[in-house]
Amino acid sequence: MEIKNGSILCLSTAPVIPLLPPPSFPAVQCLLSASLCLCPTPQGPSHIPAVLHLVDTGVPTPLAPTPCFSTQPPHLCFCSRPCQDLEAEQLLGRLQSGSHEGRREALRHFVLLAPDMTFAQEVISRDGLQRLGTIIEDGDDLGEVLALALKAFLELMEHGVVSWETLSIPFVRKVVCYVNMNLMDASVQPLALGLLESVTLSSPALGQLVKSEVPLDRLLVHLQVMNQQLQTKAMALLTALLQGASPTERKHMLDYLWQRNLRQFIYKNIIHSAAPLGDEMAHHLYVLQSLTLGLLEPRMRTPLDPYSQEQREQLQALRQAAFEPEGESLGAGLNADRRRSLCAREFRKLGFSNSNPAQDLEHAPPGLLALDNMLYFSRHAPSAYSRFVLENSSREDKHECPFARSSIQLTVLLCELLRVGEPCSETAQDFSPMFFGQDQSFHELFCVSIQLLNKTWKEMRATQEDFDKVMQVVREQLARTLALKPSSLELFRTKVNALTYGEVLRLRQTERLHQEGTLAPPILELREKLKPELMSLIRQQRLLRLCEGTLFRKISSRRRQDKLWFCCLSPNHKVLQYGDVEDNASPPAPESLPEQLPVADIRALLTGKDCPHIRDKGSVKQNKDLYELAFTISYDHGEEEAYLNFIAPSKREFHLWTDGLSTLLGSPMGSEQTRLDLEQLLTMETKLRLLELENVPIPEQPPPIPPPPTNFNFCYDCSIAEP
Repeated sequence: MEIKNGSILCLSTAPVIPLLPPPSFPAVQCLLSASLCLCPTPQGPSHIPAVLHLVDTGVPTPLAPTPCFSTQPPHLCFCSRPCQDLEAEQLLGRLQSGSHEGRREALRHFVLLAPDMTFAQEVISRDGLQRLGTIIEDGDDLGEVLALALKAFLELMEHGVVSWETLSIPFVRKVVCYVNMNLMDASVQPLALGLLESVTLSSPALGQLVKSEVPLDRLLVHLQVMNQQLQTKAMALLTALLQGASPTERKHMLDYLWQRNLRQFIYKNIIHSAAPLGDEMAHHLYVLQSLTLGLLEPRMRTPLDPYSQEQREQLQALRQAAFEPEGESLGAGLNADRRRSLCAREFRKLGFSNSNPAQDLEHAPPGLLALDNMLYFSRHAPSAYSRFVLENSSREDKHECPFARSSIQLTVLLCELLRVGEPCSETAQDFSPMFFGQDQSFHELFCVSIQLLNKTWKEMRATQEDFDKVMQVVREQLARTLALKPSSLELFRTKVNALTYGEVLRLRQTERLHQEGTLAPPILELREKLKPELMSLIRQQRLLRLCEGTLFRKISSRRRQDKLWFCCLSPNHKVLQYGDVEDNASPPAPESLPEQLPVADIRALLTGKDCPHIRDKGSVKQNKDLYELAFTISYDHGEEEAYLNFIAPSKREFHLWTDGLSTLLGSPMGSEQTRLDLEQLLTMETKLRLLELENVPIPEQPPPIPPPPTNFNFCYDCSIAEP
């Protein structure tokens, strides 16, 4: 009665079910080939329905009368006694048998069934974990039997039915012995390392035992074995031990590992290995990177103490490295007041906002970490540091890039981008290979970034008011380059310096167009259809501009003359009219101009160095700045070729006239101004046409065109009289 109402069932692959003897009555019936069985109770089935409804098809399907004893998955059984229960009891009995071969076969079958939750519960309820633990602790066979027992034990514990804290200390120590042994089966030690990792992460008390029993040198030995599975499990246990350690212990452990060249080995033999890096190893490298950068958090959280003699000396060393040559003190002969005044002025040149530089570093973050970065830069890149400070000291006050303020804000920015001080994610794999490429990776990255900031400052021609804008651009440059995961610091330096301010603007524009849907295929097709109409509009504008006319300067081959002349196109676009005008005179009327040049006589349009008045040697030296403004019309004058030379008053006028003359000659307009005007008109026209589609997603592909009708007899015949 309850079955007929239906239930939501999850069909999945079950463990292999042993072949049972067929019953004496045809009670087991199958539904076609779906292997969905109704198994009888020991008393026999009270009722077997004639029809079973499949929810996914909704089609009533009759039950086939053929008995089924198949053992192949998928196999969903409705039994009063689950098959897993029976299988668990049988396997546990075979584990206690004295036969070595029988135990091995039982463990192999055990490993196949262990991922099933129902089977695991049955095994655990029958003390199956204790029986597997006994096999592991005895260690009679250090080969396949031990590996299978460890794997089965891990699979059962992964279900979370039993806590890892319930494991006994002798059992954990025995697993530690397998990790510390030199000659072991290749399949045993990865499993033992994986078990110890789970113990360390789940039980602080047992984690301390593992930490004391497994030396770091032993894990380094496992990492150097060219076995990817063993390396991954060794790295997993290493990161688990680091996560469970106190901050002080973690620093000592990382310092020791770095002294033993762990970083170099990871960089050469793991990151740059011929085998692809697995997801699990990538996660552990991310954790190791996060824990290493986390060592900077105490310095980042600690503000500068103005009463600390050591920190005051560090500030003075920073000033001396910039303004005092080695072994020479500029204020040695001055009294105390003059020396203090000189030091305060030099600290302001360094970019500190306050006369007392300690006040700039009172905020945490970045705290003392910013001072560490500045000192590292001054000591490890002294020439770049001196160039940065002296170059900005020589600029105008509003255009100088403040070193100290930039360093403080840049340190905060790097901490945010690298998530210094944030807890490790349980699934992230976002590590940067370059952080394993050299020691002091954070400080080295700062040295590259502070020089990038100075470069971007100059590219933006920034002033003090633009400081926040520059920092936003630098943030984008660093974030985009870090996202590429460069393999070395030199590659990072190359890529980030190639990402100039202009390139950042171009990328922003492209991304904005993608967000607006402007680069979707239908929009691009619309823009292509609009181009001919808009190009015609631009050509009309260029001809109208020629009709308005322009005042040009006269340039001779001997010297520059201040005389002006005026040229314009007649309203019917047939004649160019030109003539001299007086200084400060308004443009004359076209009909008053004495000279005329028929458009039909024009041969060609010359620009730049091809113009005869620019090729003249006498004018080349005087008019180098006019190359880009010069253009010439060559035309027929009788049987000879003559020239009408122009020097445009501006780059815009040059583009307008060359485009207009090209239109008159039937040539394409190829100027930069035409490209900009066309892009502006296309953008405006596209937005106007898309106003009605606001908040409507534009598909990547156009909808299919429906098929034509069977006939086209739509026309109404008016000759037929209505009844």
